[in-house]
Amino acid sequence: MHKTTTSQYKEGISHGIPIALGYLFVSTGFGITAVNMDLSPFTAVLISLTNVTSAGQVAGLRILTESSVFTASALEMILTQFVINLRYSLMGVSLSQKTDPNFDIKHRMICSFSITDEIYAVASTRPGLISVPYFLGLSTLPILGWATGTAIGAFLGTAVPVKIASIFGIAIYGMFLSIFVPPSKKDKGILFCVLISCLVSCTIFYLPQLRFISSGFAIIISAIVSSVVISLVFPRNED
Repeated sequence: MHKTTTSQYKEGISHGIPIALGYLFVSTGFGITAVNMDLSPFTAVLISLTNVTSAGQVAGLRILTESSVFTASALEMILTQFVINLRYSLMGVSLSQKTDPNFDIKHRMICSFSITDEIYAVASTRPGLISVPYFLGLSTLPILGWATGTAIGAFLGTAVPVKIASIFGIAIYGMFLSIFVPPSKKDKGILFCVLISCLVSCTIFYLPQLRFISSGFAIIISAIVSSVVISLVFPRNED
Protein backbone atom coordinates (compact mmCIF):
# COMPACT_ATOMS: atom_id res chain seq x y z
CA MET A 1 0.00 0.00 0.00
CA HIS A 2 2.83 2.39 0.84
CA LYS A 3 4.47 1.66 -2.49
CA THR A 4 1.21 2.36 -4.33
CA THR A 5 0.71 5.61 -2.46
CA THR A 6 4.29 6.68 -3.19
CA SER A 7 3.99 5.85 -6.89
CA GLN A 8 0.76 7.83 -7.14
CA TYR A 9 2.38 10.82 -5.47
CA LYS A 10 5.37 10.59 -7.82
CA GLU A 11 3.01 10.43 -10.80
CA GLY A 12 1.32 13.61 -9.58
CA ILE A 13 4.72 15.26 -9.12
CA SER A 14 5.73 14.42 -12.70
CA HIS A 15 2.45 15.77 -14.09
CA GLY A 16 2.87 18.98 -12.10
CA ILE A 17 6.36 19.82 -13.42
CA PRO A 18 5.17 21.64 -16.60
CA ILE A 19 2.63 23.63 -14.59
CA ALA A 20 5.29 24.59 -12.04
CA LEU A 21 7.68 25.80 -14.75
CA GLY A 22 4.96 27.97 -16.26
CA TYR A 23 4.00 29.36 -12.86
CA LEU A 24 7.65 30.08 -12.05
CA PHE A 25 7.92 32.47 -14.98
CA VAL A 26 4.46 34.03 -14.78
CA SER A 27 4.54 34.68 -11.02
CA THR A 28 7.81 36.55 -11.52
CA GLY A 29 5.66 39.22 -13.11
CA PHE A 30 3.39 39.28 -10.07
CA GLY A 31 6.37 39.68 -7.73
CA ILE A 32 7.67 42.62 -9.76
CA THR A 33 4.23 44.23 -9.90
CA ALA A 34 3.78 43.82 -6.14
CA VAL A 35 7.05 45.51 -5.14
CA ASN A 36 6.47 48.27 -7.69
CA MET A 37 3.21 48.94 -5.85
CA ASP A 38 5.19 49.41 -2.64
CA LEU A 39 4.55 45.99 -1.11
CA SER A 40 7.48 44.32 0.61
CA PRO A 41 8.97 41.15 -0.95
CA PHE A 42 7.88 39.19 2.13
CA THR A 43 4.27 40.36 1.71
CA ALA A 44 4.30 39.50 -2.00
CA VAL A 45 5.51 35.94 -1.33
CA LEU A 46 3.04 35.52 1.53
CA ILE A 47 0.19 36.53 -0.79
CA SER A 48 1.25 33.93 -3.35
CA LEU A 49 1.63 31.18 -0.75
CA THR A 50 -1.82 31.78 0.70
CA ASN A 51 -3.76 32.49 -2.51
CA VAL A 52 -2.31 30.83 -5.64
CA THR A 53 -4.65 32.75 -7.94
CA SER A 54 -3.14 34.95 -10.62
CA ALA A 55 -6.10 37.13 -11.60
CA GLY A 56 -7.33 37.38 -8.02
CA GLN A 57 -3.92 38.45 -6.73
CA VAL A 58 -3.43 41.13 -9.41
CA ALA A 59 -6.91 42.52 -8.79
CA GLY A 60 -6.32 42.43 -5.06
CA LEU A 61 -3.08 44.39 -5.43
CA ARG A 62 -4.89 47.28 -7.05
CA ILE A 63 -7.55 47.31 -4.37
CA LEU A 64 -4.89 47.34 -1.65
CA THR A 65 -2.79 50.09 -3.16
CA GLU A 66 -5.15 52.48 -4.94
CA SER A 67 -6.81 55.46 -3.31
CA SER A 68 -10.07 56.89 -4.60
CA VAL A 69 -13.34 58.48 -3.52
CA PHE A 70 -14.94 55.05 -3.67
CA THR A 71 -12.76 53.76 -0.85
CA ALA A 72 -11.28 50.28 -1.21
CA SER A 73 -12.77 48.23 1.59
CA ALA A 74 -12.88 44.72 2.90
CA LEU A 75 -16.30 44.31 1.25
CA GLU A 76 -14.85 45.34 -2.12
CA MET A 77 -12.02 42.86 -1.74
CA ILE A 78 -14.41 40.06 -0.77
CA LEU A 79 -16.77 40.73 -3.68
CA THR A 80 -13.94 41.03 -6.19
CA GLN A 81 -12.31 37.78 -5.11
CA PHE A 82 -15.68 36.04 -5.03
CA VAL A 83 -16.46 37.00 -8.64
CA ILE A 84 -12.98 36.26 -9.98
CA ASN A 85 -12.48 32.98 -8.13
CA LEU A 86 -16.02 31.60 -8.32
CA ARG A 87 -14.89 29.30 -11.15
CA TYR A 88 -12.72 27.36 -8.69
CA SER A 89 -15.83 26.29 -6.79
CA LEU A 90 -17.28 24.91 -10.02
CA MET A 91 -14.00 23.12 -10.75
CA GLY A 92 -14.09 21.63 -7.26
CA VAL A 93 -17.62 20.30 -7.81
CA SER A 94 -16.52 18.82 -11.12
CA LEU A 95 -13.43 17.15 -9.64
CA SER A 96 -15.44 15.74 -6.75
CA GLN A 97 -17.15 13.46 -9.27
CA LYS A 98 -13.78 11.87 -10.09
CA THR A 99 -12.29 11.39 -6.62
CA ASP A 100 -11.83 7.96 -5.11
CA PRO A 101 -13.54 6.83 -1.85
CA ASN A 102 -10.51 7.88 0.25
CA PHE A 103 -11.21 11.54 -0.55
CA ASP A 104 -13.08 12.40 2.65
CA ILE A 105 -14.12 15.90 3.70
CA LYS A 106 -10.74 16.60 5.31
CA HIS A 107 -8.84 15.79 2.12
CA ARG A 108 -11.33 17.75 0.02
CA MET A 109 -10.79 20.86 2.15
CA ILE A 110 -7.00 20.52 1.92
CA CYS A 111 -6.90 19.85 -1.82
CA SER A 112 -9.45 22.55 -2.68
CA PHE A 113 -6.83 25.15 -1.76
CA SER A 114 -4.61 24.17 -4.69
CA ILE A 115 -7.21 24.01 -7.47
CA THR A 116 -6.15 26.24 -10.36
CA ASP A 117 -7.13 26.27 -14.03
CA GLU A 118 -4.08 24.23 -15.04
CA ILE A 119 -4.22 21.76 -12.14
CA TYR A 120 -7.92 21.24 -12.81
CA ALA A 121 -7.26 20.64 -16.51
CA VAL A 122 -4.64 17.97 -15.79
CA ALA A 123 -6.62 16.25 -13.02
CA SER A 124 -9.95 16.26 -14.88
CA THR A 125 -8.48 14.76 -18.06
CA ARG A 126 -6.51 12.02 -16.27
CA PRO A 127 -8.09 8.60 -16.86
CA GLY A 128 -9.63 6.92 -13.86
CA LEU A 129 -10.35 8.17 -10.36
CA ILE A 130 -8.22 10.81 -8.65
CA SER A 131 -6.49 9.65 -5.47
CA VAL A 132 -5.39 11.83 -2.58
CA PRO A 133 -1.63 11.11 -3.09
CA TYR A 134 -1.87 11.89 -6.81
CA PHE A 135 -3.62 15.23 -6.29
CA LEU A 136 -1.24 16.24 -3.51
CA GLY A 137 1.70 15.40 -5.79
CA LEU A 138 0.12 17.29 -8.69
CA SER A 139 -0.29 20.38 -6.47
CA THR A 140 3.09 20.42 -4.72
CA LEU A 141 5.42 21.78 -7.39
CA PRO A 142 2.96 24.32 -8.89
CA ILE A 143 2.43 25.93 -5.47
CA LEU A 144 6.18 26.02 -4.82
CA GLY A 145 6.79 27.31 -8.35
CA TRP A 146 4.25 30.10 -7.91
CA ALA A 147 5.75 31.22 -4.60
CA THR A 148 9.35 30.88 -5.82
CA GLY A 149 8.64 32.88 -8.95
CA THR A 150 7.04 35.60 -6.84
CA ALA A 151 10.16 35.74 -4.67
CA ILE A 152 12.38 36.01 -7.75
CA GLY A 153 10.20 38.76 -9.17
CA ALA A 154 10.16 40.65 -5.89
CA PHE A 155 13.97 40.54 -5.84
CA LEU A 156 14.24 41.62 -9.48
CA GLY A 157 11.82 44.45 -8.87
CA THR A 158 14.17 45.96 -6.30
CA ALA A 159 17.54 44.95 -7.76
CA VAL A 160 17.34 45.57 -11.52
CA PRO A 161 16.53 48.68 -13.59
CA VAL A 162 12.85 49.49 -14.02
CA LYS A 163 12.94 49.01 -17.81
CA ILE A 164 14.26 45.47 -17.47
CA ALA A 165 11.91 44.61 -14.63
CA SER A 166 8.93 45.80 -16.65
CA ILE A 167 9.68 43.17 -19.30
CA PHE A 168 9.05 40.44 -16.75
CA GLY A 169 6.05 42.35 -15.41
CA ILE A 170 4.04 41.86 -18.60
CA ALA A 171 4.36 38.05 -18.38
CA ILE A 172 1.31 37.73 -16.17
CA TYR A 173 -0.81 39.58 -18.72
CA GLY A 174 0.50 37.24 -21.39
CA MET A 175 -0.86 34.35 -19.32
CA PHE A 176 -4.29 35.99 -19.21
CA LEU A 177 -4.22 36.25 -23.01
CA SER A 178 -3.27 32.59 -23.32
CA ILE A 179 -6.28 31.63 -21.19
CA PHE A 180 -9.04 33.24 -23.27
CA VAL A 181 -7.60 33.58 -26.80
CA PRO A 182 -7.63 29.84 -27.76
CA PRO A 183 -11.24 29.18 -26.63
CA SER A 184 -12.32 32.51 -28.18
CA LYS A 185 -11.30 31.15 -31.58
CA LYS A 186 -13.70 28.25 -31.18
CA ASP A 187 -16.59 29.87 -29.33
CA LYS A 188 -18.10 33.21 -30.42
CA GLY A 189 -19.83 33.49 -27.07
CA ILE A 190 -16.50 33.59 -25.23
CA LEU A 191 -15.09 36.08 -27.73
CA PHE A 192 -18.02 38.47 -27.35
CA CYS A 193 -17.97 38.04 -23.57
CA VAL A 194 -14.33 39.17 -23.50
CA LEU A 195 -15.04 42.10 -25.85
CA ILE A 196 -18.04 43.28 -23.83
CA SER A 197 -16.05 43.02 -20.61
CA CYS A 198 -13.27 45.12 -22.16
CA LEU A 199 -15.79 47.67 -23.41
CA VAL A 200 -17.41 48.04 -19.98
CA SER A 201 -14.01 48.27 -18.28
CA CYS A 202 -12.76 50.94 -20.70
CA THR A 203 -15.99 52.90 -20.30
CA ILE A 204 -15.60 52.97 -16.53
CA PHE A 205 -11.92 53.92 -16.81
CA TYR A 206 -12.23 56.71 -19.39
CA LEU A 207 -15.64 58.20 -18.63
CA PRO A 208 -15.07 61.06 -16.14
CA GLN A 209 -18.46 60.54 -14.50
CA LEU A 210 -17.44 56.98 -13.53
CA ARG A 211 -13.95 57.70 -12.26
CA PHE A 212 -15.14 57.30 -8.68
CA ILE A 213 -15.50 53.54 -9.24
CA SER A 214 -12.41 51.71 -8.04
CA SER A 215 -10.70 48.97 -10.03
CA GLY A 216 -12.12 46.26 -7.79
CA PHE A 217 -15.73 47.22 -8.42
CA ALA A 218 -14.90 47.85 -12.09
CA ILE A 219 -13.91 44.18 -12.37
CA ILE A 220 -17.11 43.08 -10.64
CA ILE A 221 -19.31 45.26 -12.88
CA SER A 222 -17.50 44.18 -16.06
CA ALA A 223 -17.79 40.49 -15.18
CA ILE A 224 -21.47 40.63 -14.25
CA VAL A 225 -22.56 42.77 -17.22
CA SER A 226 -20.68 40.68 -19.78
CA SER A 227 -21.91 37.41 -18.26
CA VAL A 228 -25.55 38.52 -18.23
CA VAL A 229 -25.42 39.84 -21.82
CA ILE A 230 -23.76 36.70 -23.19
CA SER A 231 -26.11 34.37 -21.32
CA LEU A 232 -29.01 36.13 -23.08
CA VAL A 233 -27.42 36.39 -26.53
CA PHE A 234 -25.64 33.01 -26.58
CA PRO A 235 -27.66 30.71 -24.30
CA ARG A 236 -26.43 27.13 -23.89
CA ASN A 237 -29.11 24.58 -24.63
CA GLU A 238 -28.59 21.60 -22.34
CA ASP A 239 -30.73 18.55 -21.63
